[in-house]
Amino acid sequence: MATPDYLKITQGTVYDPTNGVAGAVRDLWIADGRIVAAPSDPKIRPAREIDARGLIVLPGGIDMHCHIAGPKVNVARKMRPEEKRNHEPLKRTSKLRSGTMGSVPSTFATGYKYAGLGYTTAFDAAIPPLGARHAHEEFADTPCLDKGFFVLMGNNHYVMRCLQNREPQKLKAFVAWLLNATKGFAPKLVNPGGVEVWKSRQAGNVAGLDDVVEPFNVTPRAIIQGVSAAANELGLPHPVHIHCNQLGMPGNWTTTLATMQALEGRRGHITHAQFHSYGGGDGDENTFNSRVRELADYVNAHDNVSLDVGQVLFGPTTSMTGDGPLGYFLSKVYGRKWFSGDVEMEGGCGITPIVYKNKSLVHALQWAIGLEWYLLVEDPWRVVMSTDHPNGGSFLAYPQIIRLLMDRTYRRDVIKSLPTQVRERSTLYDIDREYTLEEIAIITRAGPARLLGLKNKGHLGVGADADVTIYTPDANPETMFELPRMVVKSGRVIVDQGDLRDPLVGGTLHVAPDYDRDVESDIRAWFEDHYSIQWRNYPVDSSYVPDSKLVDCRGS
Repeated sequence: MATPDYLKITQGTVYDPTNGVAGAVRDLWIADGRIVAAPSDPKIRPAREIDARGLIVLPGGIDMHCHIAGPKVNVARKMRPEEKRNHEPLKRTSKLRSGTMGSVPSTFATGYKYAGLGYTTAFDAAIPPLGARHAHEEFADTPCLDKGFFVLMGNNHYVMRCLQNREPQKLKAFVAWLLNATKGFAPKLVNPGGVEVWKSRQAGNVAGLDDVVEPFNVTPRAIIQGVSAAANELGLPHPVHIHCNQLGMPGNWTTTLATMQALEGRRGHITHAQFHSYGGGDGDENTFNSRVRELADYVNAHDNVSLDVGQVLFGPTTSMTGDGPLGYFLSKVYGRKWFSGDVEMEGGCGITPIVYKNKSLVHALQWAIGLEWYLLVEDPWRVVMSTDHPNGGSFLAYPQIIRLLMDRTYRRDVIKSLPTQVRERSTLYDIDREYTLEEIAIITRAGPARLLGLKNKGHLGVGADADVTIYTPDANPETMFELPRMVVKSGRVIVDQGDLRDPLVGGTLHVAPDYDRDVESDIRAWFEDHYSIQWRNYPVDSSYVPDSKLVDCRGS
């Protein structure tokens, strides 16, 4: 048997929370794209050795909630030409394709910039099944990352019909069939029921979990409970991913709490929790306040709930959401251009430019509320870094967020520059907690890998994917994290001192849960009656996923 070509990272200071390593000086051996044990034969030498003495070694970063592909992302790219004019493009080189920047970068720029931060895996958070094929095509044009996506189901007509007819087994089979058909990773609920109300009744929405969604005579609560039960019974690696009802509305924290309670002990992930944690009412800025404390208390007491934050950063960005009524609401608030998309039988989206201003009390409170989530959830394994890119801000802001979490003096200095009411209506200024480097490694790497059920990612143990980021220590965490010394993806050095050396295209992470095939005749009949696309043309075939990385479901 031929000896593999080894890559050795020598004497780096390793942070690998999954394996209980926090600042130990270690060697890492890599072969065939994996972390391997050191060769037993001392005569074996690596083909390449990287001297990491004095440097920090972490697993590659994982963004488990962002928007980088699919119909709404493409529309956002088209409707923001002013950004393309105002941001310097990435120029073509002998190794790189050209790319455009702004709040919604092009596919190539997205991959390059994630790699430049030390991230090697990302999940798009909301793809309508009808858009799955094109999302996979975009993934093939997004280099340097392993990718996957969550499949919109919260306003799917077949899902609601199963609930209406009280057919939980058929619903479970449909959820599994849909994940197979789209080559998706997990079920996603966006404003469950509310988007369907919006589509069928101008400017409509649901106000709470027990509003009736006509003509299906179901409620958001029934959708949450039905799909979460199906996901749990299927043993999916990641549970149902929930964008709660009433996103962005003052007083919505009660709906968020009710959503957590509706899970009834089943696993569930609350996404961009910052946007769901508001007190106040009637849209009155004078009553707007943080209610993170109450929600974090519930999360701390219930280990079935996890979340990502959706941190707001000050500056211009683009709101893009599978929550059609929210997109319309934001366009009215900001008075800017707006796009609304209706996806037949499946969902609807809204897109509008927005600007977060540090002199706005509401925006400053949103910024503070996001940071409260990181600091008030006691278990870092159940809270994940995100900006809901680009909704709260760009993923490029992650180093800034890390500094805010690790340096309370800096954090308080920023608070002092904001409207004084921020200190009265949130608890952020009084929180002393500072994140350790190990905790940063958890919320950006080990934690999302565990929550996604990715056993080969987020750690540096034997058998893990050889996705490694090496940083130069700095007293300023933002400086340290904004420019890695080196990034290794699948065992290949892709970034060296900010220079992208190898823009490889990563694989696609997806699931293929088993299901009762007898349900297909009913799904097919429904398709032929209601869809504009024929049944045989709906599923994504394997040619769209050339580098398939199938993630096992429990028991499969």
